[in-house]
Amino acid sequence: MGSIRIITEKCVGCKQCVGSCPFNAIRMEDKKAVIMENCTLCGACAGSCKFKAIELVRDTVECIDISGYKGVWVIAEQFEGRIKNVSYELLGQAKKLASQLGTRVSAVLLGNKMDTAARELIAYGSDEVYLVDRPELEHFNDESYADILVQLVREYRPEIMLIGATAYGRSLGPRIASRLNTGLTADCTGLEIDSAAGTLLQTRPAFGGNLMATIICPHRRPQMATVRPKVMKAREPDYTRHGKIIKPKVILPLDLKVKFVDMVKSLADTVNLADADVIVAAGRGIGEARNLKLIEELARLLGAAVGASRPIVDAGLIGYSQQVGQTGKTVAPRVYIACGISGAIQHLAGMSSAETIIAINKDPDAPIFKAAHYGLVGDCLEIIPTLIKELKERSGKGTP
Repeated sequence: MGSIRIITEKCVGCKQCVGSCPFNAIRMEDKKAVIMENCTLCGACAGSCKFKAIELVRDTVECIDISGYKGVWVIAEQFEGRIKNVSYELLGQAKKLASQLGTRVSAVLLGNKMDTAARELIAYGSDEVYLVDRPELEHFNDESYADILVQLVREYRPEIMLIGATAYGRSLGPRIASRLNTGLTADCTGLEIDSAAGTLLQTRPAFGGNLMATIICPHRRPQMATVRPKVMKAREPDYTRHGKIIKPKVILPLDLKVKFVDMVKSLADTVNLADADVIVAAGRGIGEARNLKLIEELARLLGAAVGASRPIVDAGLIGYSQQVGQTGKTVAPRVYIACGISGAIQHLAGMSSAETIIAINKDPDAPIFKAAHYGLVGDCLEIIPTLIKELKERSGKGTP
């Protein structure tokens, strides 16, 4: 681990380091600088100190022989025997990366009675599928799944590993990266190959979405990234494709700290927000909790799913599973109706890929209107009842 310390004998209390720290991680005590716990070891303070009173020791990078690592892997996510759409999306991007590297795409699938699902992965672009099919793996367990995947990586040595940035992937990815002592870039929105170095360029939002950071992992393998659902596009399935299903021998971990007991489904489990064609989303402009009934009725008439911005979730008016945005779900429906949502950049990051965005907001200068294809300036609590009435009248007349 790197370290940093103040050499008190040399510190003169000039406060130059305090002003240079971008994280406000230095304070003055008794005319001496003190480094606080939120220090990130960026080194800005050490470079600014004219008296050499700050000693910074950086980690040494351990280089390994990466020449034996080949191929692009997609960790396929399944639930109740069905492959999640994010896995197909990752396979589409994996094919592009593999073609630039001149290598193969492999999917890794863990579960029980998954032979049909494995063939689906081949149809969507996988050249081969590593299938670990055991009754003990029917339900996701990040502890056992991570252990098995680490075994497979050590045996087959993939160069790149892609995982969906779902609850599944966000739990699994860090465990694997830690065990393999490699890097992991979370919530990527872009993946490319550096043609000169052959490394994976992993792009993700930083500083609340105000900057886009491109991250590389040049010295360790595999290069790991999690990618949000709906960011990449799946290929059209080709059921005439041929691929190889490999069933490797693995050792199942026995002494698990976490064991599956039961599954309790919520209402959100029956309507997958990420897969919805139409979403009606509520923002702070709906006011009270009782007004959510208007959003729900409009969604019902349109055959839509109900989403929300973060303030509504933080207020406890709706569940986190329905939150859209940088800290929620990324969606790409055909129609997204934003009701009383101002359009903070964090929310736009989760829904800007929608084909048609309709915004209802009483503030004509709300940022949401810059992203919207159609906008209605007015109180959503007055406009939505009118829409509901019109939809009911059309439905009563048999008008589609």
